[in-house]
Amino acid sequence: MRGWIPLVTFPLAVALLSPAAWPRWALMWALAISMFAGCKWLTWRRSNATYAAFWRHAAYLIAWPGLDADAFLGEKTTKKPSVTEWLMAAAKLAVGMAILWTAVPALDGRPGYLRGWVGMLGLAFVLHFGLFNVLSCLWRSAGVNARPIMDIPIASASVSEFWSRRWNAAFRDLTHRFLFLPLVTRIGPRTAVVATFLFSGLVHDAVISLPAGGGYGGPTAYFLIQALGIFAERGRIGRRLRLRRRFVGRVFTWAVIVGPAPLLFHPPFVTKVIVPFLEFLIAAR
Repeated sequence: MRGWIPLVTFPLAVALLSPAAWPRWALMWALAISMFAGCKWLTWRRSNATYAAFWRHAAYLIAWPGLDADAFLGEKTTKKPSVTEWLMAAAKLAVGMAILWTAVPALDGRPGYLRGWVGMLGLAFVLHFGLFNVLSCLWRSAGVNARPIMDIPIASASVSEFWSRRWNAAFRDLTHRFLFLPLVTRIGPRTAVVATFLFSGLVHDAVISLPAGGGYGGPTAYFLIQALGIFAERGRIGRRLRLRRRFVGRVFTWAVIVGPAPLLFHPPFVTKVIVPFLEFLIAAR
């Protein structure tokens, strides 16, 4: 249990002690940051790279969104980011900012659910595809092994490839090391996959549904559908339908990932949390 306690106590403290006057989006960010801090602590406490310089430990804890402590603290990389990667990272950041401060205001008067989804796309480009990629380029330029959080998710040819290789490597590193691997020898790979996606669903339910005050169970159902999608593409019927082949695989992959997305980002969250946050961002510009 070494390192696990903050992962539970940090978000619990936020949920119990946050002021009732807070806007819903503030509670959402507080919960997300507290959970992320707990994950950081867990991976740092379990790291084998205790010999790393102090600045690396500090940088890992406060200046890098990844969750592979051993790689960041203990490994060096000689593969510097190319000029193209730098430009692409900056371009994605710029696209996200343009969406947030140009496209979203242009949709004023349109349904809030639509504005919210466009805004979430902008936030993803600013953070996951833009800023996090810029940080990866910065650290790799300094010789630190900080691989990008995102690896061209749109290129995924299967559901398993999307979740295991291309989308949010930080959360994948955490769940693979501390959940999937310990469980696979005890309950088998299939049940371990279900448990891992169930955990992901519960975490997202806490960050998404709790601040929204509704939509409970939607995020958990979404991630369980992802587990079913992986089983389907690897099973007998999936092989017969060639679900892991290029074209058919991509169609199936995006049907599974995008189709049930309204369960993950359900209307209460989009309209009660995201839209007010977007209005705050626009007003603060």
